Amino acid sequence: MAIPTFQETFRPVLELTAKWDVTRREILETLDDYFKLTPEERKMNTPSGRQSKFYSRVHWALTYLTKSGLIVRVVPKTYRATELGKQFLLDHPETISISDLRKVSDWVAKYQGNSGRSKKSQVEKPEVEDIAENIGGLAPIEAIDRAIEEINEDLKTRLMEEILRQDPTFFENLVLDVLVKMGYGGSRQEAAEHLGRSNDEGIDGCINQDLLGLDKVVVQAKRYAPDRAINREAIQSFIGAMSGQGVNKGIFITTSYFNANAKEFVQRGSTQKVILIDGDTLLGLMLKHKVGTRVERTIDIMALDQNYFNEDE
Repeated sequence: MAIPTFQETFRPVLELTAKWDVTRREILETLDDYFKLTPEERKMNTPSGRQSKFYSRVHWALTYLTKSGLIVRVVPKTYRATELGKQFLLDHPETISISDLRKVSDWVAKYQGNSGRSKKSQVEKPEVEDIAENIGGLAPIEAIDRAIEEINEDLKTRLMEEILRQDPTFFENLVLDVLVKMGYGGSRQEAAEHLGRSNDEGIDGCINQDLLGLDKVVVQAKRYAPDRAINREAIQSFIGAMSGQGVNKGIFITTSYFNANAKEFVQRGSTQKVILIDGDTLLGLMLKHKVGTRVERTIDIMALDQNYFNEDE
């Protein structure tokens, strides 16, 4: 089955803690078997890549159940169901959702820490459980990752629209900027040269991998409509131009995509090494290396520094 949402782990976690004191690792191992996760699902990470999706969701389930008073932490990383939690299991024999948790006495005060706040501040700030119910069963950190993905996908669409509005020369310079930002050569002035002239044999740019220009990478840039494929013949022509320039390393970049024949031809291998970068990959590189984009907002997501509290051990 698919990786469960963090709400789907509420009841099995509560069941485990109602039987005995159980560690976080024991919970993870038991639920791993309970949900019959495949090896691939166990290794699947959150977009940040810092922890597995399954671990993240169980972690947030423990947080919600603890804040609701259904379980308590008896020692670090070890949990036990409270009497309220055991009764809650009897009252909810099938599933437990955030909607169920919000019915627990003092749930809002416990989760949001509203004690002592003015009524005005409580009214103006959205309730945590309302937010959680509207993020499709994702753990809060996953909801943030998902929102970032959506923002980036929208930005990619807008980037492509802007690129296609420009002339081919602009695009040829753009790809050189991306390659230099990726670490090819040195500075833009010293390492990257825009060619794109009538006698360039189809080569649009050149990257010098060393200061003397002994090791070169040539670039082909095709600003095509996203649905116009690059075929094998275009790759063959590029390799022929590389041979004419006496260069054995090349990068073919396009705003569209490469068809199966083009990819197969490159994978087959030759004396020339060619890297293919399609439109989606190019847009991802522009975001990663901040080419044609700027940082609009930086948000720090804080986490507990366990080393600080264990520094005397």
